Amino acid sequence: MKKRRLSFLEIWNMSFGFLGIQMGFALQNANASRILQIFGADVHELSWFWIVAPLTGLIVQPIIGYYSDKTWTKLGRRRPYFLAGAVLASLGLVLMPNADMFTAFMPALWVGAGMLMIMDASFNIAMEPFRALVADNLPSDQRTLGFSIQTVLIGFGAVIGSWLPYVLTNWMGISNQAETGKVPLNLLISFVAGAVILTISILITVFTTKEYTPEALEQFDNSEQDPVEKGAGLLAIFTDFRKMPLTMKQLSWVQFFSWFGLFGMWVFSTPAIAHHVYGLNINDTSSATYQDAGDWVGVLFGVYNAVSAVFAFFLPAIALKLGRKRTHAISLLIGGVGLISVYFAPNENWLLLSMVGVGIAWASILAMPYAILAGSIPPRKMGVYMGIFNFFIVIPQIINALIGGPVVRYFYGGDPIYAIITSGVSFLIAALLVARVVDVDDVVKA
Repeated sequence: MKKRRLSFLEIWNMSFGFLGIQMGFALQNANASRILQIFGADVHELSWFWIVAPLTGLIVQPIIGYYSDKTWTKLGRRRPYFLAGAVLASLGLVLMPNADMFTAFMPALWVGAGMLMIMDASFNIAMEPFRALVADNLPSDQRTLGFSIQTVLIGFGAVIGSWLPYVLTNWMGISNQAETGKVPLNLLISFVAGAVILTISILITVFTTKEYTPEALEQFDNSEQDPVEKGAGLLAIFTDFRKMPLTMKQLSWVQFFSWFGLFGMWVFSTPAIAHHVYGLNINDTSSATYQDAGDWVGVLFGVYNAVSAVFAFFLPAIALKLGRKRTHAISLLIGGVGLISVYFAPNENWLLLSMVGVGIAWASILAMPYAILAGSIPPRKMGVYMGIFNFFIVIPQIINALIGGPVVRYFYGGDPIYAIITSGVSFLIAALLVARVVDVDDVVKA
């Protein structure tokens, strides 16, 4: 029995929720450090506040993957998790920039850090079941297309989320200034809009996409490689981790250095660019120039996501010509050069070119590892293995969160621009490690 080939529109609707997820994720990535600094965080403390996000993902992802494999309801297998994640993430988006409302109970900085944790945990609840849904519903020869369409939607959502604060200020005249300790109105409106769009986009996927029943999935290819394990329960996650496919082990190192670099970029871009490019004092967070720098970082993040959305359209054809591995390696190489070039930019406009390279790498990071991985995973355990694969996304972020701030403070003399260069070097290492990966689908074709 073979899985039915889906039309482009069906794949698009199946992945549409990712637009909202990534809009929220982009608002978080571009503005969380800025908001935490407004609430009183020092630059070398930022990575410590961010650690709650990957720590939550480390716990949540495999558990959600495990239970989504076991779930079957009127909404299906994966869709209940999309909906729950959307509701919780929307709550975090609304409350994080409004954390100062709770100062009667605890400092705004701690409330903001807590909302960051809720947001990231909720994105995790929704995100990996989306990855598993593509692998569940698509035959092997459509998976690259499926993950590429996800990347396109991720790009569109991230562009909207990243650019929205800048657009509200520069096109609509909404202020990006606020008194000390307060979040500007343009950010408050952006986060509420992100919550609304996230909920709507998830509902579109929930109500337009059908899933295969567990019985149908058992009849598809490779099911004989996946014997049912009875009585193991949630602890089976540890057994599955120990027995992970060789391809996953090899990809784990590629993912480690890719996401170590991404985390450094997300955490330190605003202070690095404000200091290195705009010439501000590293702790100046209340000036108009700092707010302009923060808005410009949102534009830059929107550019790399826009590039990723466009590049993702070409990824299936490029991968068909060069192979998935070579495509991924070249993309990471270009992204590494893009990040390193931030140091040499003579002004903020030149950073747009740097972000083109980052966007190419980001498109590949969101698609190629999953397309390579899916062919090596037993169908019945797609969710739990996609969750386990997330270990190699969150562990490097946790390590960066622990050491990033002290490294910037004690080794880089307090200058976060060197954290951006470190991220670029990390991308280059990931590109070299792709050569070790065995793409099972390529081996089968050969």
